[in-house]
Amino acid sequence: MRVYNTLSGQLEDFQPQEEKQVKMYVCGPTVYNYVHIGNARPMIVFDTVRRYLEYKGYEVTYVQNFTDVDDKIIAKSNEEGISAEEVANRYIKEYFTDADGLGVKRATIHPRVTSEIEGIIQMIQQLIEKGFAYEMEGTVFYDTSAFAGYGKLSKKNQEELEAGARIAVDEVKKHPMDFVLWKPKKPGEPAWDSPWGEGRPGWHIECSVMARKYLGDTIDIHAGGEDLVFPHHENEIAQSEGATGKPFAKYWMHNRFLNINNQKMSKSLGNFFTVREVAERYGYDAIRFFMLNAHYRSPVNFSAELMEAACSSLERIRSCYGNLKYLESTAQNRPLTEQEKQWITDAAEYQTKFEAAMDNDFNTADALAAIFELVRFANTKAEASSSPEFLAALAEQLGRLMEMLGFTVEVKEELLDEEIEALIEQRQQARRARNFALADEIRDTLKEKSIVLEDTREGVRYKRV
Repeated sequence: MRVYNTLSGQLEDFQPQEEKQVKMYVCGPTVYNYVHIGNARPMIVFDTVRRYLEYKGYEVTYVQNFTDVDDKIIAKSNEEGISAEEVANRYIKEYFTDADGLGVKRATIHPRVTSEIEGIIQMIQQLIEKGFAYEMEGTVFYDTSAFAGYGKLSKKNQEELEAGARIAVDEVKKHPMDFVLWKPKKPGEPAWDSPWGEGRPGWHIECSVMARKYLGDTIDIHAGGEDLVFPHHENEIAQSEGATGKPFAKYWMHNRFLNINNQKMSKSLGNFFTVREVAERYGYDAIRFFMLNAHYRSPVNFSAELMEAACSSLERIRSCYGNLKYLESTAQNRPLTEQEKQWITDAAEYQTKFEAAMDNDFNTADALAAIFELVRFANTKAEASSSPEFLAALAEQLGRLMEMLGFTVEVKEELLDEEIEALIEQRQQARRARNFALADEIRDTLKEKSIVLEDTREGVRYKRV
């Protein structure tokens, strides 16, 4: 297996520190709003990386943090007149709704910044003692000039680094590139006691602390969007390696940006969409399929046309699986023919192609291409006269590969309009008989089949969702 390492700028053989054990850290969201469609890409991409590593027999310890104290969270709390904690709790819950819908597995550990303050203070103290940080007027800065390797991830020279440092005119620090580890309290903000006075952590220090606590001094994979390479991941390296004297991460993985209709996503351009909004129109699975239909290191363009194509492609795969299962259920019970045995051997080549694509830096686009080759093969070879064992073998292989990519291939049985009308009439009769338990049961049954009822003055209406 080969992985593109941002640190070295090339493909490398994947060799974790411990055999069949992978320690993986992925930067999580700042929880002040719903997840937007751009956030969905790293969520899906690195969940798929994790799934494939597990498919290959690795035990993956997967850590993804929640930044639950931040300027944007504080602004939201002031705007709504609630605490920052309430804002964070609400949007962590909403994050999981979207993540579950997208087929993203829960992390092994989901740490929150506000639960790690003690460890953050300890690491900052350690950096001060080692000469990598200094305090000025209640603010603690990291001294980038003290870390010889600063810039090695982003490959930026001194001039580029200074240009990207976002220097605030009122900051008092030794060097333009120095960044904040601890900031003093402002009125109306959450704060914690520290040796430098009441305050809260800077953004970068949290990930260094949580990665070290839950995965150790050196981790195997650190991942996130390409926007995090500088300054966030560059600063994490400086902090972690300054504190431990050891390499922070062996492999750095970054996904490219998502554009909307060939433009950068921006609220000012009116092309800003949440995952929830897109899922309501196309479904969560279509979003996941769309994201995986491109290699993670290629930019991807989001459009209505491409989402419609993703829906159609996913339906094609599911239709093939459904047809195989139907034929299997109606097939006459007879043994495999020699021809069918050969075809099962031939079909195994598509799994080989799938794995070769994934072994090549997790190339999900080529992996999906192998699945479509299997679909074409199955559609050509599967017939009503096929043996149950042959049909089951094709269905199992298709289902296994799709499951590895985070999809279910089972399609919910759709109710016909006449069946819906009959159930609605049964519900109306139950309500007239004041049998509300039965009426609610029928409503829930319809909801499970993606049918939502609306009681109006003109009567009961329904819609498919």
